[in-house]
Amino acid sequence: MIFKQVFDQKSSTYTYLIASSKGREALIIDPVLENVAEYIKLLKELDLKLVKVIDTHIHADHVTGASKLKDITKCSTIMGDHTPADSVEIKVKDDEYINLDHLKIRAMYTPGHTSDSYSFLMDNYLFSGDTLLINGTGRTDFQNGNAKDAYNSIFNKLLKLPEETLLYPAHDYKGEKVSTIGKEKKQNPRLQVKSADEYVEIMNNLNLKKPDEIDFNVSRNIKLGA
Repeated sequence: MIFKQVFDQKSSTYTYLIASSKGREALIIDPVLENVAEYIKLLKELDLKLVKVIDTHIHADHVTGASKLKDITKCSTIMGDHTPADSVEIKVKDDEYINLDHLKIRAMYTPGHTSDSYSFLMDNYLFSGDTLLINGTGRTDFQNGNAKDAYNSIFNKLLKLPEETLLYPAHDYKGEKVSTIGKEKKQNPRLQVKSADEYVEIMNNLNLKKPDEIDFNVSRNIKLGA
């Protein structure tokens, strides 16, 4: 397997490239529009063919590069089946598998940050989108977010995975690149709660500023960045 992690400085977004070393087929998770040229260069350097691109949810803090990547490479676009993006080609359901040559990626419906949020699990690699972050969790105060749903997604799905599962989120704001489920259970301050009600209370009182250009970004991302 080939695995690359690309960081967008402006939005603190992590994009992931996964590929089969045998068949040279590649998949990109959470691409940023401004970095499409960098992804294309990386694909060429590694002699890979991009066949699929996934967005974990409708992002609010950047515009996705999914549509542009499709135009350039003719790859398929994929999101979870709760997405409002009508132009996405493949909508996967909870527990459905995405095939990439011999690699299998499991779709996991993890609402809470947004109502359409999905995480994706490949072997012991968890791509958690904005649902579970390193030493944090995704905010739940816009895009039909719901703190109780987020609690259920995190505690009843993601934290049930083996503790050695590697956690790769869609964002990090302090330079962290990877964690594990076990480490987050022990050290993530948002997870040191005794009940769903306590978690909801914390999330409903964060009083965070909304992302810049949220309305513009969401409207573009519903069209996959087109």
